[in-house]
Amino acid sequence: MKKILVIGGGHGLSTILKGIKNIEDIEISCIVTVADNGGSTGRLRKLYNVPAMGDIRNVIVSLAQDEDVIARLLDYRFDDDKGEFSNHNLGNLMILALSQLEDSFNKSINLLSKILKIKGKVYPSTNETVDIYALMEDGSIVKGESSIPQSNKRIEKIFYDHQVNANYNAIKAINEADYIIYGIGSLYTSIIPNIIIPAINKAIEKSKAKKIYFLNCMTQQNETDNYTLKDHFKALLKHGAKIDLIIKHNEKIPEHILEKYKLENSIEVEDDSDGEILVKEYPLLEFKNDLVRHSSEKIANCIIDILKEN
Repeated sequence: MKKILVIGGGHGLSTILKGIKNIEDIEISCIVTVADNGGSTGRLRKLYNVPAMGDIRNVIVSLAQDEDVIARLLDYRFDDDKGEFSNHNLGNLMILALSQLEDSFNKSINLLSKILKIKGKVYPSTNETVDIYALMEDGSIVKGESSIPQSNKRIEKIFYDHQVNANYNAIKAINEADYIIYGIGSLYTSIIPNIIIPAINKAIEKSKAKKIYFLNCMTQQNETDNYTLKDHFKALLKHGAKIDLIIKHNEKIPEHILEKYKLENSIEVEDDSDGEILVKEYPLLEFKNDLVRHSSEKIANCIIDILKEN
C-alpha cells in the first residue's frame, strides 16, 4: 500500500484528487492552503476568525464517493441578494458550524470527511488564520491571496508576517508519505503558501519520499507571466520545495485556443529544462469549451505508470 501526499490548493489540487482516488492500493492524504481571503471564505474568516475553508471544501468534494451529488450540495451558493447568507457556499457554512460545535477547525474537517465517506485524509497546512504576503521585485509588499495577482508586478518572494505553526497531522503525513506531489495550480498562492511554513518545510527536506511536481501548462496572468519550466522550478526551490521529477504534458494545444489565451496574457509554459532535472512527458490535457485543463483520468494513468516503475 503506497502512501501518496498531495500539496496545494484551488481547483488544480481537486483535479489531481478526483483522478487518483480511484487508484487501487494507495492511501491518499492532502495538505491544503488556508490563506485564501476572498469571496465567501474571506468574509467568514474575517467574521469568525477561522482559517479559510474554500479550498478545503473543494478537496472534500473531489474525494467524496458520490462526487456529483456532494458537489451540488456543498457548492450550493445562496442568492446574492438574500441577506446574511448572500453569496455563501453551503459547504463553507457547514465547516464553520462543525468547527464551532467541535470547538476545533481540524475536528470539523475530520467529521465532515467521515460523514461524506471521502477516500483520503484532508489536512489544512495550519489551524491558524493567516494571510500571505508577496515581496515584489520592485521592493513593494502586497498583502492577501486575492490581492497578489491583481498587483501587476513580478513576484520575488512569498512569506508570512509571523511564525506560522504547522498542523501536526500534516507533518505526520509528510513523514509517512512514499510520494509527495505538488499539485497543479497557482504557484505562488496555492502551492507555496503550504511549503513556506517552517515545520512543513523542514519535514519535506527530511522526507525520503519521491517528490513530483505537475507543471502548469499555461502561465497565470499577473502571477507567472512568461514563466518557463525553469522559472517554476526555481521558484519552488527558492521557497523550500524539494523536487525529484517534473511531469508535463506532451499534447499539442490547438492554435485557436492558444490565441484565445494570449488575449488574457497567458501563454504555454516553455520547457527549457536542458536536462537539469528529470522531466517526463505524459498525455495530461483535455480541451473542452476552448479551455486548456488537466484531465483527472489522464493524471490517474500517469500516477499509475509512475507507481509501476517504483
